[in-house]
Amino acid sequence: MRKVVLVTGASSGIGLALCKRLLAEDWDLHLCLACRNMGKAEAVRDALVASHPTAEVTVVKVDVSNLKSVFHAAKELKQRFQRLDYIYLNAGIMPNPKLNIKALFCGLFSRNVIHMFCTAEGLLTQHDKVTVDGLQEVFETNVFGHFILIRELEPLLCHSDSPSRLIWTSSRNAKKSNFSLEDMQHSKGQEPYSSSKYATDLLSVALNRNFNQQGLYSNVVCPGTVMTNLTYGILPPFVWILLMPIIWLLRFFAHAFTLTPHNGTEALVWLFHQKPESLNPLTKYLSATTGLGNNYVTMQKLDVDEDTAEKFYQNLLELEKRVRLTIQKSDHQS
Repeated sequence: MRKVVLVTGASSGIGLALCKRLLAEDWDLHLCLACRNMGKAEAVRDALVASHPTAEVTVVKVDVSNLKSVFHAAKELKQRFQRLDYIYLNAGIMPNPKLNIKALFCGLFSRNVIHMFCTAEGLLTQHDKVTVDGLQEVFETNVFGHFILIRELEPLLCHSDSPSRLIWTSSRNAKKSNFSLEDMQHSKGQEPYSSSKYATDLLSVALNRNFNQQGLYSNVVCPGTVMTNLTYGILPPFVWILLMPIIWLLRFFAHAFTLTPHNGTEALVWLFHQKPESLNPLTKYLSATTGLGNNYVTMQKLDVDEDTAEKFYQNLLELEKRVRLTIQKSDHQS
């Protein structure tokens, strides 16, 4: 039977590169592209089928920043499939990033220059907004929309006889200091992206704690510093031209600079081949590339407290109840 793999955010960047590499690894997959732009998704599907004619590639429309879209997509997926073997929870946003120029140039001439470029710690702030669901956009897109998708798809995922996998695109920028349970949507802060990625790490730990016995396993990955549309939006093009020689030089000292989406998927593809029972749920798997361009996977212990992870999971469940009630009232009134 074909393995069924669902990838969110599959039409560009890391998601697109992942789809290409998965089909190269296993030409007999059923790959489902979960995207909000159906025009782009269908073009990607056609290109993938043309290059891998034995594979089955389908599309489903989902916008993880809109819960009605998530519910509709989950309903459609449950009609199509009896099970899902993998979900790559990859879709994400970093809206309106602003660079702290002073911090950047100070960092360039400090001993922390490599750490600064690897993590963007202290460099980036974002201006978040509220979605139609009344939630912070970064939180809903990067965390909560995916959480609801998983909840809706539990019947396709929880089979103790044959495990299913959740693989999250996290980040080295996931900082504990940017997250708090009291403001888990980061509505009062200026680094919602970092907060959301730390929330992803927490959620993965909690999902393992609650679902491993039911045959569902979760892991988090960092693709490294990759040049994608999200990255290029941080700085004007001329600044990237100035910085790229420095970044290429740093690559010989810090292997987090994967740079291309293909390289950035190394850990995502590596996890595809691993037995989930053999993996440490408290480990983040990092894509890495040497200065000579060789890819490999390294590991990092998550900076996560399991009790905090469980509290965050319970908070998400409570938020889910409130949101479902609000949507039901809205549908009833309309």
